[in-house]
Amino acid sequence: MEGVDHLALERSKTQFDVDQMKVVWAGSRHALDVSDRIGRLVASDPVFKKDNRAMLSRKDLFKDTLRKAAHVWKRINELKLTEEEASRLRFFIDQPSYMDLHWGMFIPVIKGSGTEEQQKKWLPIAYKMQIIGCYAQTELGHGSNVQGLETTATFDPKTDEFVINSPTLTSSKWWPGGLGKVSTHAVVFARLITDGQDHGVNGFIVQLRSLDDHLPLPGVTVGDIGMKFGSGAYNSMDNGVLRFDHVRIPRDQMLMRVSQVTREGKVVLSNVPRQLLYGTMVFVRQTIVADASSALSRAVCIATRYSAVRRQFGSNDSGVETQVIDYKTQQSRLFPLLASAYAFRFVGEWLKWLYTDVTQKLQANDFSTLPEAHACTAGLKSLTTSATADAIEECRKLCGGHGYLSSSGLPELFAVYIPACTYEGDNIVLLLQVARFLMKTVSQLPSGKKPVGTTSYMGRAEQLLQSRSNVQKAEDWLKPSVILEAFEARAMRMSVACAKDLSKFANPEEGFAELSPNLVDAAVAHCQLIVVSKFIEKLQQDIPGKGVKEQLQILCNVYALFLVHKHLGDFLSTGSITAKQASLANDQLRSLYSQVRPNAIALVDAFNYTDHYLSSILGRYDGNVYAKLYEEAWKDPLNDTVVPEGYREYIQPLLKQQLRNARL
Repeated sequence: MEGVDHLALERSKTQFDVDQMKVVWAGSRHALDVSDRIGRLVASDPVFKKDNRAMLSRKDLFKDTLRKAAHVWKRINELKLTEEEASRLRFFIDQPSYMDLHWGMFIPVIKGSGTEEQQKKWLPIAYKMQIIGCYAQTELGHGSNVQGLETTATFDPKTDEFVINSPTLTSSKWWPGGLGKVSTHAVVFARLITDGQDHGVNGFIVQLRSLDDHLPLPGVTVGDIGMKFGSGAYNSMDNGVLRFDHVRIPRDQMLMRVSQVTREGKVVLSNVPRQLLYGTMVFVRQTIVADASSALSRAVCIATRYSAVRRQFGSNDSGVETQVIDYKTQQSRLFPLLASAYAFRFVGEWLKWLYTDVTQKLQANDFSTLPEAHACTAGLKSLTTSATADAIEECRKLCGGHGYLSSSGLPELFAVYIPACTYEGDNIVLLLQVARFLMKTVSQLPSGKKPVGTTSYMGRAEQLLQSRSNVQKAEDWLKPSVILEAFEARAMRMSVACAKDLSKFANPEEGFAELSPNLVDAAVAHCQLIVVSKFIEKLQQDIPGKGVKEQLQILCNVYALFLVHKHLGDFLSTGSITAKQASLANDQLRSLYSQVRPNAIALVDAFNYTDHYLSSILGRYDGNVYAKLYEEAWKDPLNDTVVPEGYREYIQPLLKQQLRNARL
């Protein structure tokens, strides 16, 4: 059966140019070429083999990760890869490691918060990996509440040093990736204390381990925090615990781009505005949204291919059972997730543009768009990661029993992905930040202050609070203007309703706490509007390739109408649409699923994932699922011996005793 394409018939039904869709997904022809080349490079390298990960012990898994990370670095240097190529290489390795934090957090924070001198000193050695860094912010007792961190950095004017200390058990740093066993240095967040005065939290570069023998330096207690959810999954990462017992560092190791401590111990604010630090946060959250589309598309690719291979029930005269993907219940669960993957991809692209735009404005001392950009990235990080975590689990269910096997790739993907709902901002906390921004925007409307960016629709409050959707037949729901109006009206009305309810409280903070569930719902409505509107904007661009734009149009409508269906209560209770219009939206959605059906396999082929990267027998490109599942089963260590170890001690005595009893 090798070399047979079991999905060839599916691929022959495609109504669009798959190669052009690959370009759209990748972002450009150049990005596709780089991604394709690096993806194949990783897949063909035996060091990057990963099909045994779920069976390795923690120690073996960790050593395997160290070997892969070292090999990544070797390949980057041998092939003289560009930063773009190197980052794709790290992506396709698909095994969390200390490298992620070194390149993804340690270096960006020094870039964002370090002075020019500090960058000149630390970045060259970090870029060469002569030091390995991590990001030590979260503590045992505080994560989301950064202002509540307890680690202290007290300035000692006698020696011109900071004394870093963990005064309580809960002040232990807890969770930083790369910290447990590997990092030599960390950016440590601690309360800056000078002359008995607390100046709030600041970042400090602290060496943790000797560069000669890797032993922790005096006063540093450091280790791994233990096994996490899933088998291989995130257990390849050495999430760590760290305690300081009065560790001294030179004064110039405080990150001083925004505030400095002088030789005398005075805290001086530089002329660099504090807001610049938000640039790093916007950048990191933008990458998380892009990662969400990758993880989601990967799960959808597996579930879609397997749904076309798997047959169950409904055999007709020919005796062939029905492909699972032909059942409407399967389509109504799977196709919205396929549409979401594309939706998140495009909103991720737009966020990249937003980051550049905000950065340019910040450098020109223009902070006008910052609060909106900050709220927008916070909200989209929350929305996309929550939806993706739920979707991976839904894809596992869509694969029936076989989805529960490690070799399906879905349990591992789920376990590796779900921390994204918590790191870089807990998803509910982030939505509450968005809600605060929305309430502020609504409260400023009467003063005539024009809302900007993704909130500019709020400037048409009067119209949106009055508007009635004019949908009369199902096809009306395909008009972008109709979709946008419904989503804008829903978001606007939910925000205004919250603002009204808040105004009844004498103490606004008390009101905010009491109404927080409603505020979260309003924030979600606003964020979904952003994703829908960016998908619609994407379709206003010139998109070449036979049938490509038509397919994206269908997916955009699936995404929007699926949200209308899922959040029907919001749309109806705010009066944004009528019950009759809701029913028409549902009719239209069903007919859209029939249009997606012949193109489903090609739409996931467009992600251009190698079988190595997918690491799923169910998601194989050739659809040869059953033979490979059977083959894989025999590789499990339990099958190394025919009779299990422990038979003589534990099974045989049981079986023998039954015989004795039987004689009685």
